[in-house]
Amino acid sequence: MTDHVAGGAAHTDEEAGQGGGHANQKATLKLVVGAVGIVFGDIGTSPLYAFRETFAGHHHLALDPDHILGVISLMFWSMMLVVTVKYVTIIMRADNKGEGGSLALLALINGQTKTQRWSRGIILLGVFATALFYGDSMITPAVSVLSAVEGLAVYNPNLAPVILPAAVIILLGLFWIQGWGTNRVASLFGPIMLTYFVTIAALGVISIAQTPGILYAFNPYWAVMFFVTDPLPAFLALGAVVLAVTGAEALYADMGHFGRNPIRVSWLCFVLPALMMNYMGQGALLFREGAAALDSPFYNLAPQWAQLPLIGLATMAAIIASQAVISGAFSVTQQAIQLGFMPRLRIAHTSASTAGQIYIPLINWGLMVMVILLVLVFQTSSNLTAAYGIAVTGAMFIDNLLLAVLLYRLWKWPWYYSAPLLAVFFIVDGAYLAANLTKVPDGGWFPLLIGFVIFTLLTTWSRGRRLVQDRLREAAMPIPVFVASAANSAVRVPGTAVFMTSTSNGVPHALLHNLKHNKVLHERVILLTVKIRDVPVVEDEGRCKLEDLGMGFFRLILQYGFMQEPDVPAALKNVTGCGQAFKMMETSFFLARQTLLPSANPGMPLWREKIFAWMLRNAESAMEFFRLPTNRVVELGSQVEI
Repeated sequence: MTDHVAGGAAHTDEEAGQGGGHANQKATLKLVVGAVGIVFGDIGTSPLYAFRETFAGHHHLALDPDHILGVISLMFWSMMLVVTVKYVTIIMRADNKGEGGSLALLALINGQTKTQRWSRGIILLGVFATALFYGDSMITPAVSVLSAVEGLAVYNPNLAPVILPAAVIILLGLFWIQGWGTNRVASLFGPIMLTYFVTIAALGVISIAQTPGILYAFNPYWAVMFFVTDPLPAFLALGAVVLAVTGAEALYADMGHFGRNPIRVSWLCFVLPALMMNYMGQGALLFREGAAALDSPFYNLAPQWAQLPLIGLATMAAIIASQAVISGAFSVTQQAIQLGFMPRLRIAHTSASTAGQIYIPLINWGLMVMVILLVLVFQTSSNLTAAYGIAVTGAMFIDNLLLAVLLYRLWKWPWYYSAPLLAVFFIVDGAYLAANLTKVPDGGWFPLLIGFVIFTLLTTWSRGRRLVQDRLREAAMPIPVFVASAANSAVRVPGTAVFMTSTSNGVPHALLHNLKHNKVLHERVILLTVKIRDVPVVEDEGRCKLEDLGMGFFRLILQYGFMQEPDVPAALKNVTGCGQAFKMMETSFFLARQTLLPSANPGMPLWREKIFAWMLRNAESAMEFFRLPTNRVVELGSQVEI
């Protein structure tokens, strides 16, 4: 969608062409500014703590010129390999109808590899990457806001006791306003982040001018020599160096909102240079002042009179970074629900004009509780960074596996192109992941624990849902038999009955129960199934598939993309070919609510059955999820053994 806007329409005469080109440039510039505000908040706030942690973190590194140059060189080439080459140049080409992210990539691959024996393994990898994202979305707000507010202690050590309460208050406020929507303040995100990046770049340039020798760090020689002379410290340092590329996957995940070209332009022409100038400025500062500036090289770049405004600007940038991650959690949850990995949850729209502006209360308050607990338990951003890298590096490593399938199976790249490229990515990301695994005792256990818990929930729901559908399909009566026997024997009453069913064959249990107890059938009976396809959007012309079953019975399938929200009444207004137009006051919707029973041959372990039953009980009602009119819905219970 955004690429279409950026591309614009061609005009025939020269004057119109110039006007159109000007409009296109303006639209592209607007998208670039928007991308800077939304996409780069996470990676943009990394200078607050990433460089400091390589020397003052859990694995202390000797503070000397060779190590400083080695660390800066590692950061630069990590950004070039991981962010610029892997994500910006290659993975962003793998869009699913314009959408990006692990689930969009998974849907794209799964849609074309369903017959492969290893497709289930690919699905599980994609789901685990999604589960790790939730751990990341808990740590990012905590570490970003805490590291920004910690500048108060740099400005005035007497303010240190204020840091923790201030961070908690800011985070509480951030989660509290989510229900109001962010569309009113989102227009400020771009200008604030632009100001932030210009400021940190300027501070870095001023420091570099005083110690230009830091520019030698662009030479990969220093990164290589770091490993040659001190292999173990260099390996352990990777656990902190990787913090400089946290947020790289956001470039891919937010591609659907801004388009690949605006994200590429903003990264290569603005964000990357600003980040490197700041990191090099911090390195130059340590060249000059040594350990005296190590408590916060970021804030010590600024003179004392400028530190307080810088704290305010960095805090706003941290809030924006946190907002982007929270919104990302909402978006990923919506995709997971539509793709069948999560039960239905209440989704509220916070903008009448923008479809992507959503709010999921359960996710919001759950994240808030976990983020506040993280701040209170870990106390400092330095402690939190130990937990930060594992989720990110784990997701990046899984992206390599998905990328391998993409290159070989979908894009058909020759092995002599793809194999060396993949080897580099696996070596780099594997080293980062291995280095971060050494931090498991210091806090790295947290994102792993969260990841495994959420992975268990996602796979349990997917498996349980499939078992329920299989049992219902096995017990379902064939439609032709039912129509032939019931249509002539039952009393027909005026109106339309819509029976919602998850399977597109057989007679729904709700229809059998209704006929058994009420002994009537409506004049028009619609057997309705809503299907979510492996594409982000299904256009209106491809939405409905209608089959006439005879005797006033119709099979209707409504198709939606995984980025869309089903609206059954709105879709029914466009259905033709089954009699008169649908009138909601003459239409009744029948839903089946399943109750699980213990089975002699359970399809999954008892503990997972109990988890699935709990998730099923607490799922959002189909009435709200499909936007059915509340006064036209009838729910009928059924019992299912899995």
